[in-house]
Amino acid sequence: MTAPDDTLARLAAVIGSRRGGDPDRSYVARLFAKGTDAILKKVGEEATEVVMAGKDGEREKIVAEMADLWFHCLVTLSQFGLAPDDVLAELRRREGLSGLEEFALRKVREREAGSA
Repeated sequence: MTAPDDTLARLAAVIGSRRGGDPDRSYVARLFAKGTDAILKKVGEEATEVVMAGKDGEREKIVAEMADLWFHCLVTLSQFGLAPDDVLAELRRREGLSGLEEFALRKVREREAGSA
């Protein structure tokens, strides 16, 4: 097992510090100023670029595009008052479950929420 890396938490803190910043001086401040739709559009664009890089099979390109996607996902988390630890907690919760088990549990929760 590798040692924990706090890179995501540090980057998330920098992203959060850009909220309300000068959009002319900070790309992240500009994204926040444009709002949720612009942020989500960037996530979609970056996800598409990850898919295209995967189709090309070039390792360096995949890593670079995935880094862009993760960065924009961190911006999205910040937009909604969330942090990487929230996602990591969910991944820890799912650890040890097969994908099929996790999917079935999610469906049960959705049905229960719909009937409440």
